Amino acid sequence: MKDFLKNVLATFVGILLFFLIFGVLGAMSLVGMIAASDAATNVKDNSVLVIDLNGAMTERAEGDLKSQLMGGGNSGIGLDDMLSAIEKAKDNKNIKGIYLQSGMFQSDSPASTAALRRALVDFKKSGKWIVAYGDQYTQNNYYICSVADQIWLNPVGMVDWHGMAAEPMFYKDLMAKFGVKMQLAKVGTYKSAPEMFTADKMSEPNREQVTAYITGIWNNIVADVSASRKITPEQLNLLADKNIVFDDPQNYLKEKMVDKLIYTDEVKKEVKKLLKLKDDDNINQLSVAQMKTVKQDSSKGDEIAVYYAYGDIVDKESFNPLTGGGGHSIIGNVVSKDLLKLAEDKSVKAVVIRVNSGGGSAYASEQIWRAVTLLKEKKPVVVSMGGMAASGGYYMSCAANWIVSEPTTLTGSIGIFGMFPDFSNLLTQKLGVKFDEVKTNKNSNFGTMSRPFNEEEMAYLNMYIDRGYELFRQRVADGRKQPVEAIEKIAQGRVWLGQDALKIKLVDELGDLNAAVKKAAELAKLEKYHTSSYPGKANWKEQLLSEMSSEGGNYLDARLREYLGIYYEPFMLMKNINKESAIQARVPFVLNLK
Repeated sequence: MKDFLKNVLATFVGILLFFLIFGVLGAMSLVGMIAASDAATNVKDNSVLVIDLNGAMTERAEGDLKSQLMGGGNSGIGLDDMLSAIEKAKDNKNIKGIYLQSGMFQSDSPASTAALRRALVDFKKSGKWIVAYGDQYTQNNYYICSVADQIWLNPVGMVDWHGMAAEPMFYKDLMAKFGVKMQLAKVGTYKSAPEMFTADKMSEPNREQVTAYITGIWNNIVADVSASRKITPEQLNLLADKNIVFDDPQNYLKEKMVDKLIYTDEVKKEVKKLLKLKDDDNINQLSVAQMKTVKQDSSKGDEIAVYYAYGDIVDKESFNPLTGGGGHSIIGNVVSKDLLKLAEDKSVKAVVIRVNSGGGSAYASEQIWRAVTLLKEKKPVVVSMGGMAASGGYYMSCAANWIVSEPTTLTGSIGIFGMFPDFSNLLTQKLGVKFDEVKTNKNSNFGTMSRPFNEEEMAYLNMYIDRGYELFRQRVADGRKQPVEAIEKIAQGRVWLGQDALKIKLVDELGDLNAAVKKAAELAKLEKYHTSSYPGKANWKEQLLSEMSSEGGNYLDARLREYLGIYYEPFMLMKNINKESAIQARVPFVLNLK
């Protein structure tokens, strides 16, 4: 009995010590992380900014306390952080160059990738150097790294250069196996988002618009690489046709795709030559994360607010991946309140809304449109379009004083649709559920799960969708100061690249976020100004509370994005299909560009 009690006591003490040590280490990590975030980074002379092209880049990286405590660094890469780091490096005299490390890098859109590359092109105007190295280059990474003065590749490495493709997925037959089908009401010949649930291949209008925008994106990529690498567009297209990913690395040299074949251990020696260091000297390196705390004098003059609105447009806050949601969202009532606060903030002289969204809830889009309209009555509003500002994303943008788009932004898609799942076959045929009925009026059982909508009910829904489309179209006409008839010719759900949207007056200017800020300053008649980002990123306390309340949603969402890659969106869509708002203003759910 004594031995038993001793063993129990020893086990208890061991468990107690384990949790005590774990708690102390966790607290030390937390304190260290907080201290590090508050401390300014001093840039040593002869330093290099290292940009690790690994992971998933989104419009704006969200704070992820759990990932950082577990030693995983940031859960994602923010385009805003990347651009800020490159700009600081350009202006800092102690930073001599940028080293790009190629890896498995994903971007939320071709426009975001182009914005990152453009920042690197601008960096080179300072006279500083950029070099890139990789064991392999994905096409996306090669496009970014092609701006470098020198591209180095492992002697047995690969360069993927294959062109562009879109492979939409269709779920109609899959859903039919479970006895589920979608009932559709829509307006817009080109409004193709519902096709994945109601068809088994692309409609001809959709094929037309998809062909147009992937061709436009590819032509921009080829033109940029051609200018940097001094390879003709014709030759670049021939190399894409050859599928050079399996080519002999020596041929990459001959074709001028890379400049040198070296092993990983030789990279430091090459960088030291650029820095004029001795073999035994250390290289002073700075990461994008460290650049966040490098001081930069940018607080002079009046304030221009940059409000980030990205992700699906939803009526209410989405759930975490464990319970049905995930990813950042544009929450209609939250964004509306935020914009109205900026309208009343006298220190803010102009507002730039950074939109990166393929749309979502038509109702929420209308509420945000209203908030933008009220904001515009108080101060200038400029929209900066990121990867996508289409359908609901365009709806919320069209009231602005001025719209700036990236050349490869997907925009337009003026149209709406309603999708209503019919589970009656699943319930009655697959599961054997029986229904009976008692009602007082003709339409008392409208929306019942026991049967699909009848012809009369679908007529009601189509009338509602038509009215929503007419309202959307009118909002655009008013915002763009054009007759409704002119908007109708370019509407019908058609998706346009930013460079084409400029020609049809859906946008006012091609450019990046900086161009939008400059225009906002011009409209507000500001000579000196600085920008402030809204909404503010969560501090460590807010992150801790969020992790506790969401059961690790941010962390799991980041991991799902990393592991599933292009299949993340369709996975989450199928998982949450019954939680989507029925009336949608949205581009194709999954673009699936390759």
